[in-house]
Amino acid sequence: MVSNTLDRISFWSLFAVIVLLPVFFLPFARVPIETGKGLLIVVGLAVSLIFWLGARFSDGKITIPRSKILISGAAVTLIVLASAIFSPVHHVSFFGVMFDFGTFWFVFSAFLLMLLSTLVLKDSKKAKIVFLGVIASFGLLFLVQLLRMFAPNALSFGILGGKTDNLLGSWNALGLFAGFVGIISLFLIEFFSLSKRFKWTLGAVIVLSLLFIAVVNFPLVWEMMGIFALLIFVYKISFFSAGKQAGERGNAYFPSFSLVVVMVSLLFFMAGQFIGTFLPNKLGLSNVEVGPSFAATMSVAKHTIAKHPILGSGPNRFSEMWAMYKPISINSSIFWNTSFASGSGSIPTFAVTTGVLGILAWLVFLYFFIVGGIKSLWGSIKKGMSIETTLFFFASLYLLVASILYSGGTVLFFLAFAFIGIFIGTSAAAGEESKEHMSASFMDHPKKSFFFILAVVLLMVLTAAAGFKYVERFASVPYFGRAVAATSVSAAESDIVRATSLYQNDLYLRTYSQVYLAKLNSIIAKGSALSDSDKTDLKNSFDQAVNSAQLATTYDSTNYLDFQMLGSVYESAGALGVSGAYDKAVEAYKHASDLNPLNPGLKLAIARSYFSNNDAKDAQDYANQALSLKQDYTDALVSLSQIAKSQGNISSAISYGESALSTDPTNKDLIQYVNTLRSSAPDTSTSTPPAPKTNSGSSKNN
Repeated sequence: MVSNTLDRISFWSLFAVIVLLPVFFLPFARVPIETGKGLLIVVGLAVSLIFWLGARFSDGKITIPRSKILISGAAVTLIVLASAIFSPVHHVSFFGVMFDFGTFWFVFSAFLLMLLSTLVLKDSKKAKIVFLGVIASFGLLFLVQLLRMFAPNALSFGILGGKTDNLLGSWNALGLFAGFVGIISLFLIEFFSLSKRFKWTLGAVIVLSLLFIAVVNFPLVWEMMGIFALLIFVYKISFFSAGKQAGERGNAYFPSFSLVVVMVSLLFFMAGQFIGTFLPNKLGLSNVEVGPSFAATMSVAKHTIAKHPILGSGPNRFSEMWAMYKPISINSSIFWNTSFASGSGSIPTFAVTTGVLGILAWLVFLYFFIVGGIKSLWGSIKKGMSIETTLFFFASLYLLVASILYSGGTVLFFLAFAFIGIFIGTSAAAGEESKEHMSASFMDHPKKSFFFILAVVLLMVLTAAAGFKYVERFASVPYFGRAVAATSVSAAESDIVRATSLYQNDLYLRTYSQVYLAKLNSIIAKGSALSDSDKTDLKNSFDQAVNSAQLATTYDSTNYLDFQMLGSVYESAGALGVSGAYDKAVEAYKHASDLNPLNPGLKLAIARSYFSNNDAKDAQDYANQALSLKQDYTDALVSLSQIAKSQGNISSAISYGESALSTDPTNKDLIQYVNTLRSSAPDTSTSTPPAPKTNSGSSKNN
């Protein structure tokens, strides 16, 4: 039948999405790993959906499981849609720069993956093929990463850097994925009747997983590995105890594999400081990955919900809320000027971006998922239901917990929804057809047939159109990558112009402005003898830099980085003597500071613009505000020293300079500057008074 052929194409397309997702990338294309995976997801899902719809068109019938998990998942997607509609920046919340995490289309794609997995992978044989494919994908990932540890440059593929850069995503996410593969392999060994060869193969996979986790050395992975192995251990005993009472004979050996994994996980978790660093140090691996803590994420969520209670700030706008409401204690760390796109975990991020309705929708979704999973657990023990359904529940539960506790990016989040979909489909397939499914036939009535055909055709056209639109935007990414990596201004100019012609967003526009700012500086470097063409290029470069920065602020008026870039352009123009440029720089920097009020760097940028415009008083006020936000801010102390020097107050200038030197004692330029101040002092034998005290409460007013 035609429908069978179409269903097979739909299955293999979905199989490619799920199995290739951990290892898919575009080598030598200057396309980030996550962006490349987005292409796989969009194209793969589009093909799978179109052919599945074609098969239903051929059958004239649609059958969907009756699942509260699916309904609650659809509710989450609809609330994200509503939040995006009411977002102050629609294009950022719907799509972002390039299929950003947390946007509506990102969440919709995750739900679509879950739905298609439910409909296409409800057959346990197909689900098993996917599982084996994921394990094989891990094997390939392990092999590539093992080789990269010894030859990172030779296997960089033009996009990977150090040893910890990998095909999956972040280094810690790689450890979590290794734990996932280890857990599902452990479950297969403990509960399935397998050949001895296959058991030994899975045992080797578990050993490789533990080795990978030890190399990554992420404590959360050991916690999850230990807890899930313990759950498998207890469930194994309960499962076969119930079977023994029922008079069944089977695979009732003691779950020693699970116990060993529990003990190993406990050992590494408890003694991680002593043995956990052995392999990373031996292999020369260094990984620094930072993100907001759970407490900081909840603090930002609290302030955001207070202002946007119903639907939150809008999808994909965590970074804006972080800039606005981050804890001031962050300024005492080296990450005071770091912008975070997500919170402590993938799912907790939605507490900020989708508000109270989003939180409730996620809680309902998790509730129905847990309840459905518990039913499958007890059903497997008491009623003899297929243990395969429980396997899929354990797999999806692990990935879902990982997405709650850690912001692991695209792979972990989408795999979680894929396996939730498989769990729903296999659960429904194990029950009675009439009770677990809803069916509708459309070819037995002319009116129904008309609307059914119209709906299917429209869905297919819309799916294809969305896929083409994404590919069009995706085509801009290689040009942008080349512009960023260009070694000459002319090459960067050509590539960034091409990128913005294909797709405009504030990231591209800020880069466009930076390129023309660099071109402007290269023209100035030629000296005073500029030709007429040089002068024309100078004016055009300045106009292009200003216009692109202004377009960036128009594209997203809530992103402080856009206004910071505009201020930087005007500040450079002021240095060239453009009338009124410093005033415009101050205005742009103030707008940026309003969007990121606790950022001392923006206060200092305002101070420098005032100082360059010969306004020492306002410059000193803003420099003091910067210092009050970050007491060890070296640049603010240097600026205060320079301001004091310009006012003839050498003693204060020396005091500020010495304070700056105490925060960065090895800075040669700073040592030379302080020595110059000391030599210019009228009486070096006189002790210098301390610098004036700053108003520590000024940060509360800004």
